[in-house]
Amino acid sequence: MPDIDSNTIISVNDLTKTFDGITAVDHITFSVKAGEIFAFLGPNGAGKSTTIKMLTTLLHPTGGAISMNGHDPAHSPHRVRRTFGIVFQDPSLDEELTAYENMEYHGILYNVPKDKRRQRTKELLTIVELWDRRDDLVKNFSGGMKRRLEIARGLLHHPNILFLDEPTLGLDPQTRNLIWNYIKELNRVEGVTVFFTTHYMEEAERVAQRIAIIDRGRIVIQGTPDELKNATKSASLEEAFIELTGRNIRMEEPSSLDRLRARRKFFKRAGR
Repeated sequence: MPDIDSNTIISVNDLTKTFDGITAVDHITFSVKAGEIFAFLGPNGAGKSTTIKMLTTLLHPTGGAISMNGHDPAHSPHRVRRTFGIVFQDPSLDEELTAYENMEYHGILYNVPKDKRRQRTKELLTIVELWDRRDDLVKNFSGGMKRRLEIARGLLHHPNILFLDEPTLGLDPQTRNLIWNYIKELNRVEGVTVFFTTHYMEEAERVAQRIAIIDRGRIVIQGTPDELKNATKSASLEEAFIELTGRNIRMEEPSSLDRLRARRKFFKRAGR
Protein backbone atom coordinates (compact mmCIF):
# COMPACT_ATOMS: atom_id res chain seq x y z
CA MET A 1 0.00 0.00 0.00
CA PRO A 2 1.44 3.44 -0.89
CA ASP A 3 2.02 5.91 1.92
CA ILE A 4 -1.20 7.91 2.13
CA ASP A 5 -1.19 11.23 3.95
CA SER A 6 -2.97 14.53 3.61
CA ASN A 7 -0.59 15.48 0.80
CA THR A 8 -1.39 12.47 -1.42
CA ILE A 9 -3.80 13.34 -4.21
CA ILE A 10 -3.56 10.14 -6.33
CA SER A 11 -3.21 6.76 -4.64
CA VAL A 12 -3.11 3.51 -6.62
CA ASN A 13 -2.94 0.20 -4.77
CA ASP A 14 -2.54 -3.24 -6.40
CA LEU A 15 -4.33 -2.01 -9.52
CA THR A 16 -5.07 -4.65 -12.17
CA LYS A 17 -6.84 -4.70 -15.52
CA THR A 18 -7.37 -7.74 -17.72
CA PHE A 19 -8.93 -8.02 -21.17
CA ASP A 20 -10.09 -11.49 -22.28
CA GLY A 21 -7.56 -13.15 -20.05
CA ILE A 22 -4.69 -10.82 -21.01
CA THR A 23 -3.28 -8.72 -18.17
CA ALA A 24 -2.68 -5.16 -19.37
CA VAL A 25 -1.99 -3.71 -15.91
CA ASP A 26 -0.52 -6.10 -13.37
CA HIS A 27 -0.92 -5.19 -9.68
CA ILE A 28 0.67 -1.76 -9.77
CA THR A 29 1.03 0.53 -6.75
CA PHE A 30 2.10 4.18 -6.68
CA SER A 31 1.08 7.55 -5.30
CA VAL A 32 1.32 11.17 -6.42
CA LYS A 33 1.61 14.13 -4.07
CA ALA A 34 -0.58 17.22 -4.38
CA GLY A 35 1.18 19.88 -6.42
CA GLU A 36 3.69 17.42 -7.87
CA ILE A 37 4.77 17.13 -11.51
CA PHE A 38 4.72 13.36 -12.05
CA ALA A 39 5.78 11.51 -15.21
CA PHE A 40 4.32 8.11 -16.08
CA LEU A 41 6.62 6.58 -18.69
CA GLY A 42 6.81 3.34 -20.62
CA PRO A 43 7.24 1.77 -24.06
CA ASN A 44 4.31 1.33 -26.43
CA GLY A 45 1.89 -1.24 -25.07
CA ALA A 46 3.34 -1.08 -21.54
CA GLY A 47 0.03 -0.23 -19.85
CA LYS A 48 0.20 3.57 -19.64
CA SER A 49 -3.00 4.29 -21.53
CA THR A 50 -4.96 1.60 -19.70
CA THR A 51 -3.84 2.99 -16.34
CA ILE A 52 -4.78 6.54 -17.28
CA LYS A 53 -8.18 5.39 -18.51
CA MET A 54 -8.84 3.79 -15.12
CA LEU A 55 -7.71 6.93 -13.31
CA THR A 56 -9.98 9.10 -15.46
CA THR A 57 -13.09 6.86 -15.19
CA LEU A 58 -13.01 5.52 -18.76
CA LEU A 59 -12.30 1.96 -17.62
CA HIS A 60 -13.24 0.00 -14.50
CA PRO A 61 -10.38 -1.86 -12.80
CA THR A 62 -10.42 -5.65 -12.65
CA GLY A 63 -8.90 -5.42 -9.18
CA GLY A 64 -7.17 -3.07 -6.76
CA ALA A 65 -8.07 0.40 -5.59
CA ILE A 66 -7.74 4.00 -6.77
CA SER A 67 -8.21 7.20 -4.79
CA MET A 68 -8.35 10.48 -6.70
CA ASN A 69 -8.44 13.46 -4.35
CA GLY A 70 -10.21 11.24 -1.83
CA HIS A 71 -12.70 9.72 -4.29
CA ASP A 72 -12.90 6.31 -5.96
CA PRO A 73 -13.38 6.63 -9.76
CA ALA A 74 -15.36 3.37 -9.83
CA HIS A 75 -17.88 4.51 -7.21
CA SER A 76 -17.87 8.31 -7.52
CA PRO A 77 -17.08 8.98 -11.20
CA HIS A 78 -18.87 12.34 -11.32
CA ARG A 79 -16.92 13.69 -8.34
CA VAL A 80 -13.67 12.39 -9.78
CA ARG A 81 -14.31 14.06 -13.17
CA ARG A 82 -14.65 17.41 -11.40
CA THR A 83 -11.24 16.78 -9.85
CA PHE A 84 -9.19 16.66 -13.05
CA GLY A 85 -8.65 18.25 -16.44
CA ILE A 86 -7.22 16.31 -19.35
CA VAL A 87 -5.34 17.11 -22.55
CA PHE A 88 -5.48 14.22 -24.99
CA GLN A 89 -2.66 13.22 -27.29
CA ASP A 90 -4.78 13.82 -30.38
CA PRO A 91 -6.49 17.21 -30.96
CA SER A 92 -9.93 17.48 -29.36
CA LEU A 93 -10.86 21.09 -30.09
CA ASP A 94 -13.76 22.11 -32.31
CA GLU A 95 -11.89 23.80 -35.15
CA GLU A 96 -15.02 25.49 -36.50
CA LEU A 97 -15.35 27.46 -33.26
CA THR A 98 -13.20 30.30 -31.99
CA ALA A 99 -10.79 29.92 -29.10
CA TYR A 100 -13.23 31.74 -26.85
CA GLU A 101 -16.15 29.58 -27.96
CA ASN A 102 -14.18 26.41 -27.21
CA MET A 103 -13.54 27.70 -23.68
CA GLU A 104 -17.15 28.75 -23.26
CA TYR A 105 -18.47 25.35 -24.34
CA HIS A 106 -16.17 23.57 -21.90
CA GLY A 107 -17.26 25.85 -19.07
CA ILE A 108 -20.92 25.17 -19.79
CA LEU A 109 -20.23 21.43 -19.91
CA TYR A 110 -18.76 21.61 -16.41
CA ASN A 111 -21.49 23.93 -15.11
CA VAL A 112 -19.05 26.75 -14.34
CA PRO A 113 -21.17 29.85 -13.58
CA LYS A 114 -21.19 32.40 -16.39
CA ASP A 115 -19.31 35.18 -14.60
CA LYS A 116 -16.68 32.80 -13.24
CA ARG A 117 -16.06 30.98 -16.52
CA ARG A 118 -15.65 34.25 -18.42
CA GLN A 119 -13.24 35.63 -15.85
CA ARG A 120 -11.36 32.34 -15.82
CA THR A 121 -11.29 32.23 -19.63
CA LYS A 122 -9.66 35.65 -19.78
CA GLU A 123 -7.11 34.68 -17.11
CA LEU A 124 -6.10 31.44 -18.80
CA LEU A 125 -6.04 32.72 -22.38
CA THR A 126 -3.88 35.60 -21.18
CA ILE A 127 -1.46 33.18 -19.50
CA VAL A 128 -1.06 31.09 -22.68
CA GLU A 129 -0.86 34.26 -24.81
CA LEU A 130 -4.05 33.63 -26.77
CA TRP A 131 -6.33 36.36 -25.41
CA ASP A 132 -5.64 38.57 -28.44
CA ARG A 133 -6.61 35.62 -30.68
CA ARG A 134 -9.74 34.66 -28.74
CA ASP A 135 -12.09 35.49 -31.62
CA ASP A 136 -10.08 33.61 -34.27
CA LEU A 137 -11.24 30.24 -35.55
CA VAL A 138 -9.18 27.39 -34.15
CA LYS A 139 -8.72 25.89 -37.63
CA ASN A 140 -6.40 28.81 -38.36
CA PHE A 141 -4.17 28.12 -35.33
CA SER A 142 -0.77 26.46 -35.44
CA GLY A 143 -0.21 23.15 -33.67
CA GLY A 144 1.44 24.89 -30.74
CA MET A 145 -1.41 27.38 -30.37
CA LYS A 146 -3.93 24.55 -30.34
CA ARG A 147 -1.96 22.77 -27.63
CA ARG A 148 -1.86 25.94 -25.52
CA LEU A 149 -5.61 26.34 -25.95
CA GLU A 150 -6.23 22.72 -24.93
CA ILE A 151 -4.19 23.22 -21.78
CA ALA A 152 -6.11 26.39 -20.93
CA ARG A 153 -9.40 24.61 -21.57
CA GLY A 154 -8.39 21.70 -19.35
CA LEU A 155 -7.84 24.11 -16.46
CA LEU A 156 -11.03 26.13 -16.88
CA HIS A 157 -13.02 24.35 -14.16
CA HIS A 158 -10.23 24.68 -11.55
CA PRO A 159 -9.19 21.01 -11.47
CA ASN A 160 -6.82 19.74 -8.81
CA ILE A 161 -5.10 17.41 -11.30
CA LEU A 162 -4.13 17.95 -14.95
CA PHE A 163 -3.54 14.85 -17.07
CA LEU A 164 -1.35 15.45 -20.13
CA ASP A 165 -1.04 12.62 -22.66
CA GLU A 166 1.98 13.37 -24.87
CA PRO A 167 1.26 17.13 -24.68
CA THR A 168 4.12 18.19 -26.97
CA LEU A 169 4.08 15.35 -29.50
CA GLY A 170 5.03 16.56 -32.97
CA LEU A 171 5.87 20.11 -31.90
CA ASP A 172 9.18 21.82 -32.61
CA PRO A 173 11.67 22.20 -29.72
CA GLN A 174 10.94 25.91 -29.25
CA THR A 175 7.19 25.33 -28.93
CA ARG A 176 7.71 22.33 -26.66
CA ASN A 177 9.85 24.45 -24.37
CA LEU A 178 7.29 27.26 -24.37
CA ILE A 179 4.42 24.91 -23.48
CA TRP A 180 6.34 23.38 -20.60
CA ASN A 181 7.14 26.85 -19.30
CA TYR A 182 3.39 27.54 -19.22
CA ILE A 183 2.65 24.25 -17.49
CA LYS A 184 5.34 24.76 -14.85
CA GLU A 185 4.10 28.29 -14.18
CA LEU A 186 0.51 27.06 -13.77
CA ASN A 187 1.78 24.35 -11.44
CA ARG A 188 3.67 26.94 -9.40
CA VAL A 189 0.94 29.58 -9.27
CA GLU A 190 -2.17 27.40 -8.95
CA GLY A 191 -0.67 24.35 -7.28
CA VAL A 192 -2.24 22.03 -9.85
CA THR A 193 -0.86 18.48 -9.83
CA VAL A 194 0.49 17.48 -13.26
CA PHE A 195 0.42 13.82 -14.35
CA PHE A 196 1.93 13.40 -17.80
CA THR A 197 3.19 10.89 -20.31
CA THR A 198 5.82 11.55 -22.95
CA HIS A 199 8.24 9.73 -25.22
CA TYR A 200 10.66 12.66 -24.99
CA MET A 201 12.94 11.45 -22.21
CA GLU A 202 14.90 14.70 -22.01
CA GLU A 203 11.59 16.46 -21.43
CA ALA A 204 10.68 14.16 -18.53
CA GLU A 205 14.17 14.48 -17.05
CA ARG A 206 13.97 18.26 -17.12
CA VAL A 207 10.38 18.72 -15.92
CA ALA A 208 9.30 15.79 -13.71
CA GLN A 209 9.86 15.86 -9.98
CA ARG A 210 9.20 12.12 -9.77
CA ILE A 211 8.82 9.36 -12.35
CA ALA A 212 7.28 5.91 -12.53
CA ILE A 213 8.27 3.60 -15.40
CA ILE A 214 5.79 0.89 -16.37
CA ASP A 215 6.71 -2.03 -18.62
CA ARG A 216 4.64 -5.10 -19.56
CA GLY A 217 1.94 -3.98 -17.16
CA ARG A 218 4.21 -3.65 -14.12
CA ILE A 219 5.96 -0.68 -12.57
CA VAL A 220 9.66 -1.45 -12.71
CA ILE A 221 10.99 1.60 -10.88
CA GLN A 222 9.89 4.85 -9.23
CA GLY A 223 11.85 7.86 -8.05
CA THR A 224 13.33 11.19 -9.01
CA PRO A 225 15.20 11.47 -12.33
CA ASP A 226 18.51 11.37 -10.45
CA GLU A 227 17.45 8.28 -8.47
CA LEU A 228 16.55 6.45 -11.69
CA LYS A 229 19.87 7.38 -13.30
CA ASN A 230 21.82 6.36 -10.22
CA ALA A 231 19.98 3.03 -9.96
CA THR A 232 21.00 2.14 -13.52
CA LYS A 233 24.38 3.90 -13.50
CA SER A 234 23.22 5.95 -16.48
CA ALA A 235 24.24 9.42 -17.61
CA SER A 236 20.73 10.36 -18.79
CA LEU A 237 17.13 9.38 -18.21
CA GLU A 238 16.95 8.05 -21.77
CA GLU A 239 19.83 5.67 -21.06
CA ALA A 240 18.15 4.61 -17.82
CA PHE A 241 14.84 4.05 -19.62
CA ILE A 242 16.45 1.80 -22.25
CA GLU A 243 18.39 -0.08 -19.58
CA LEU A 244 15.15 -0.79 -17.69
CA THR A 245 12.84 -1.56 -20.63
CA GLY A 246 15.18 -2.98 -23.28
CA ARG A 247 15.95 -2.01 -26.86
CA ASN A 248 13.24 -3.93 -28.70
CA ILE A 249 10.59 -1.95 -30.58
CA ARG A 250 7.15 -2.52 -29.05
CA MET A 251 3.74 -2.83 -30.66
CA GLU A 252 1.82 0.37 -31.18
CA GLU A 253 -0.68 1.62 -28.63
CA PRO A 254 -4.37 2.30 -29.52
CA SER A 255 -4.95 4.12 -32.79
CA SER A 256 -6.15 7.68 -33.20
CA LEU A 257 -9.63 6.31 -33.85
CA ASP A 258 -9.53 4.41 -30.56
CA ARG A 259 -8.51 7.58 -28.73
CA LEU A 260 -11.24 9.55 -30.48
CA ARG A 261 -13.82 7.05 -29.29
CA ALA A 262 -12.40 7.31 -25.77
CA ARG A 263 -12.65 11.12 -25.83
CA ARG A 264 -16.25 11.03 -27.01
CA LYS A 265 -17.08 8.53 -24.30
CA PHE A 266 -15.40 10.70 -21.68
CA PHE A 267 -17.13 13.94 -22.64
CA LYS A 268 -20.47 12.18 -22.96
CA ARG A 269 -20.10 10.92 -19.40
CA ALA A 270 -18.85 14.28 -18.14
CA GLY A 271 -21.97 15.96 -19.48
CA ARG A 272 -24.37 13.70 -17.67
